[in-house]
Amino acid sequence: MLKVHVRGEAGYDETLASLARRGDADLEKVEPAVREILTAVRERGDTAIRELTQRFEDRTQEHVLVPEAEWRAIAEACPADVREKLAAAAERIRRYHEHQKDPGFQYTEEGVTLGQRVRPVRAAGVYAPGGKARYPSTVLMTAVPAAVAGVPRIVLATPRITPEIAAAAVVAGVTEVVDAGGAQAIGALAYGTESVERVDKIVGPGNIYVACAKRLVFGVVDIDSIAGPSEILVVADDGADPDVVAADLLSQAEHDEDAYPLLVTISKAFADQVANKLEARLAKLSRKAIATESVQRNGYCFVAGDRAEAARVADALAAEHLALAVDEAEALLEDIGAAGAAFLGHHTPEAAGDYAAGPSHVLPTGGAARHASPLGVYDFIVRTSLIRYSAEAIRAQADLLEGLAELEGLEAHAQAVAARRER
Repeated sequence: MLKVHVRGEAGYDETLASLARRGDADLEKVEPAVREILTAVRERGDTAIRELTQRFEDRTQEHVLVPEAEWRAIAEACPADVREKLAAAAERIRRYHEHQKDPGFQYTEEGVTLGQRVRPVRAAGVYAPGGKARYPSTVLMTAVPAAVAGVPRIVLATPRITPEIAAAAVVAGVTEVVDAGGAQAIGALAYGTESVERVDKIVGPGNIYVACAKRLVFGVVDIDSIAGPSEILVVADDGADPDVVAADLLSQAEHDEDAYPLLVTISKAFADQVANKLEARLAKLSRKAIATESVQRNGYCFVAGDRAEAARVADALAAEHLALAVDEAEALLEDIGAAGAAFLGHHTPEAAGDYAAGPSHVLPTGGAARHASPLGVYDFIVRTSLIRYSAEAIRAQADLLEGLAELEGLEAHAQAVAARRER
């Protein structure tokens, strides 16, 4: 089922080039519908949210903004062992993100004090999908970094609050819960409604409607990224276990039909072994239909021939999840410039990153790792430049500042400097 392309044979370079552009999402096809939804929410608030939820989810909401006592009570219905696992994962995620804190800086030279102040945003909206599966792990991976950053209002938007989702919200530090999904949830977070106060930043993955809505509200609020389908790129040498590699590929294929299970091997013989193991595992998978469609639609294998070519392919694809099932994985990673998260060695499953390793699993997709980074504490802060001149410093720089202002023909700028020098 994997479409195999061998280095040096026809189609290899063309397929690689095409996959490197997989992030060119076709959001335009849903943009008219999303604009209509966002306009309705902006103009009619909670009423529009209720109507859209009835229309798309066939249910009636009791509250758009769920009372805190209610969602915390829902969390109590979550089995104790599940709550313990969520708390353990949240603590690991919290410890990792503590290392990302930025204290800012300040220094003085020649009478000029310069610095940077770092503060959290006032409110962050975190979105957790509720389509083909429920993702309490996404609540942890979005809200915990916000809490570590010190964000005072963390607003979770998700459809159908389950005990697991509510329990994750409790341990992650969520302060408010909005019972809404899709583009209408993004609209509520961005514009506010009668019951939902607007936020400053929206983060978290979602379907094409959510992605399009986030793009359209950017500027009204900040966003983390435009997330596309999940993807994994496994780079495996002949020392890897083909059954383990097949399991890793299916760990992403089971997400949804549009996911990308990608493989780079050194030899065709190993690629054939993985293909056989993949077929065997697919036959027993509970989400067989979804995973099969993903593999048939977006499953590719590149037989690179050597490590250098494998690194070139991996760098070109700039995958969300990069699993290096090779000996001396760190050395190979040095030759791969772009990846969302790198899973190093034969004993590191991508699933560890999804749940409890520590780093957020909200990662750049579709090749965006060339210019974007994983979600982190730095996504929830704003920086302010600090500038203070002494009287001596402004006199010392007056000629420079006035000269540059005059160069640009901005007389009042120059006068603002001269007025201080004359004092």
